[in-house]
Amino acid sequence: MTIRRSLRRTSTGGLIHLPTKTRASERRIALPAECLRSLKQHKERQHKERETAGSGWQDGGLVFTTPSGRPLDPANLTRRFRTFLDRPGLRRIRFHDLRHSTATLLLEQGVDLVVIKELLGHAHIGVTAGVYAHVRLRLQRQAIDTLGHALSQEDDPDGPPTTVVVR
Repeated sequence: MTIRRSLRRTSTGGLIHLPTKTRASERRIALPAECLRSLKQHKERQHKERETAGSGWQDGGLVFTTPSGRPLDPANLTRRFRTFLDRPGLRRIRFHDLRHSTATLLLEQGVDLVVIKELLGHAHIGVTAGVYAHVRLRLQRQAIDTLGHALSQEDDPDGPPTTVVVR
């Protein structure tokens, strides 16, 4: 996927395409195979929408659009996302929280912070490290607990070690 620009609301309430906030925000990122399959299906549906709209289609080179090719209004996207969450009774989160969930899952899977920084388009590693510090601290605690269990000489894996062998 290539990210080249952003969509922002103007002071008059309209939507405008602008360059990304930073050079780091303009990037190419790989997508999982399942995501690519979904995007191909979406492209087929969008092609039908384009045919239906005919000369009313406004091609802006966007992946997700209204049925007439115009940019999706972020407020409408938020409303639809809430509907999707409400149907099965899921906890309400912001659409932007999906970005945080992805980064958290990647961190928990051991993906390097530099790679996550690049995927998110952060200009500086300090931003990524600061936002996800709570995840790193939890992973550090888990790592220390794992180390403690590995070093424990007791039969009770939940109790504190009485002796530790260090070689």
